[in-house]
Amino acid sequence: MSTTRLQIFVSSVQKELAEDRRAVKTFIEKDPLLRRFFTVFLFEDLPAGDRRADAVYLAEVDRSAIYVGLFGKDYGFEDTEGLSPTEREFDRATGQEKLRLIFIKGMEDRQRHSKMKTLIQKAGGQLIRRRYRDIDELKAALYASLVDYLETCGVIQDRPFEERAVLEATLDDLDDQAVANFVRLARSERQFPLPEKSPMATVLTHLHLLCEGQPTNAALLLFGRDPQRFLSSAEVRCMHFHGTEIQRPVPFYRIFKGNVFEQVDMATDFVMSKLNRSIGTRAESAQAPVRYEILPDVIREAIVNAVAHRDYASAGAVQVSVFADRVEVWNPGILPAPLTTESLRHPHGSIARNPRLCEALFLARYIEKYGTGTLLMIRESLAHNLPEPDFAQRGGEFTITLWRDWLTDAVLTGYSINDRERKAVKFLKIHETITNSQYQKEFLVAKRTASLDLAELVAVGLIEKAGSTGKGVYYRLAKGATKGQKGQ
Repeated sequence: MSTTRLQIFVSSVQKELAEDRRAVKTFIEKDPLLRRFFTVFLFEDLPAGDRRADAVYLAEVDRSAIYVGLFGKDYGFEDTEGLSPTEREFDRATGQEKLRLIFIKGMEDRQRHSKMKTLIQKAGGQLIRRRYRDIDELKAALYASLVDYLETCGVIQDRPFEERAVLEATLDDLDDQAVANFVRLARSERQFPLPEKSPMATVLTHLHLLCEGQPTNAALLLFGRDPQRFLSSAEVRCMHFHGTEIQRPVPFYRIFKGNVFEQVDMATDFVMSKLNRSIGTRAESAQAPVRYEILPDVIREAIVNAVAHRDYASAGAVQVSVFADRVEVWNPGILPAPLTTESLRHPHGSIARNPRLCEALFLARYIEKYGTGTLLMIRESLAHNLPEPDFAQRGGEFTITLWRDWLTDAVLTGYSINDRERKAVKFLKIHETITNSQYQKEFLVAKRTASLDLAELVAVGLIEKAGSTGKGVYYRLAKGATKGQKGQ
């Protein structure tokens, strides 16, 4: 159904039901829902013109999507064939198979015009009529009928977003190989009960991803060949900034599409490729281990959390931003009650915004149940001498911030250092090392001042001295706070 507003033609004896007609128009135009989809035509609102009245009102029936008939006691003016405009309009709407909604004023028929009784009987033989006593009853009945029409057209639905059928989609829009790969993985990771060669429809039915035989939004997100054809904002946008602030234009920008499994994998790989890493020695293991600033499991957990719990009705996409000192993962949608940003730091229940999506991600071991994801991020960050992640929600958005080093702004406020020294710490976050001569040039100070600043930063444990003596000396960020060195 188009988002263009549809015209409703109100048909009745104008003089008898003038108040009722006007009430219908006013009600629809002021209702927050109905006014988004409908506009109302009343014949009496037309300006004077050199046109036959009967030709005008029948042309407006033709233009309208819905015919609303208000039938009262009077039959109205009769033309040469003995028919009133109301009956002509009803017959025209019937012949063109318009949606017809008939509302009869009054519970008794004894005082009605005989031809109106006949018209009511004719309408009753074709459709369900509703009776009303007053305008309030008329508005309530009309509202119910129009909302039912919108639901039938699929414009508004009472099902959760992920369980709604995508009317334009068929099973051909799903990737049977992706479904088969999922079954194989789910059997291995979670003892999924269906055999590997199960028909795709059987798997989808088991996962509750079909609605009356059609793929749901969740089915397309999980297994669609091209999910963005139907859900354009279902993507992950990844950005890499060389500093600690947002830059325009973005130095490096990638958009990852595909199903949610592919989005999580590609976005995780993107972030890991931008983080610093070190290689251990073979003395530690048969294969030299690779150590990242932030564990891959923590990055993956933050991204899958955003993809699984985002508000897919929003036009916003998941965004992942890599800065010199942190990784921010943003998604549209706020925490469902009663969860708060503080409760995420403690054992809590799992309250999924998209339970069908989460169930499939769980079966493929992309997530764990019972609200353990945020606790994993906290535990692993602390275990690797990094600050706890920050969780924030504002303006309909939820953000997870993962720190690449322990020197957050909050930590720095606890140190008694000057503004120039704070800027030096930020410089090191971006450039990793600095020499005395670089310090002099960057902050326009004498060699003695640079030496004093650098010595103070070493003394409080924020940076460490490295390299050989003389010109080979350089400074880098300390690996972690030393007990007793943190300023007060």
